[in-house]
Amino acid sequence: MKLTFIGAGNMAEAIIAGTCEKYEVEVVARDTKRLEVLSEKYNITVSKFDDNFNVEGKNIILCVKPYALEEVSKKFVGIANSLLSVLAGSSLQTLKDLIKAEYYVRIMPNLAARHGKSMSTLCGDEAFKKEAIDICESFGQALWLGSEKEIDIATGVAGSGPAFLALVAEALSDGAVKEGLKREDANVLVRGLFEGFSPLLNENHPALLKDAVMSPGGTTAAGYSALEEGKVRDSFIKAVTKAYERAKG
Repeated sequence: MKLTFIGAGNMAEAIIAGTCEKYEVEVVARDTKRLEVLSEKYNITVSKFDDNFNVEGKNIILCVKPYALEEVSKKFVGIANSLLSVLAGSSLQTLKDLIKAEYYVRIMPNLAARHGKSMSTLCGDEAFKKEAIDICESFGQALWLGSEKEIDIATGVAGSGPAFLALVAEALSDGAVKEGLKREDANVLVRGLFEGFSPLLNENHPALLKDAVMSPGGTTAAGYSALEEGKVRDSFIKAVTKAYERAKG
């Protein structure tokens, strides 16, 4: 299968990094310098996006900014085989109204795709479900959801999650520096913490992990109390809610 990427931004490159090892990939965009970089880096076909771009029979991965969707769609000619859109907040119906294709799927990956570790969610035409999941599994894990509401909710976790976790990582490092640890050492500790946390989470419920670490009257209990005083749990819940509200438009 050949995949045609429309757009060459950070998310497009993250997905390209995984898919180019399994699929034939071409990238179409306006930024010629960016296209040159991607061509040299991944040894893929690139071309400048101009008016009357023929999408007939192509498998399109749409990676433009949501505000550019209507303008970009006007330049398409023909009927694509499939349209996989990473545009948050752009519904399947909107995509169908603007772009002609046999199958439509919304996907929500994250930047971990660059390392083959994205947690991507999908929804759309069941007839293209297997192919869409296969594509997403080339750059991480894939979860097919039953509705657009669910993928909008998932956007607040899997899509926006890296930014939320980056805030946690930065704050932990800042806390260590505040108490006297060198910044470089603090960052090494935090990176190691995150690397080791994933396999623990795969084997245990988060609540059980917390209880396993938190001994009565210990250091973790003291720190956890401070987090509760700061309403960190409530803030994260609200962050997902706000991201979901923005994702649904």
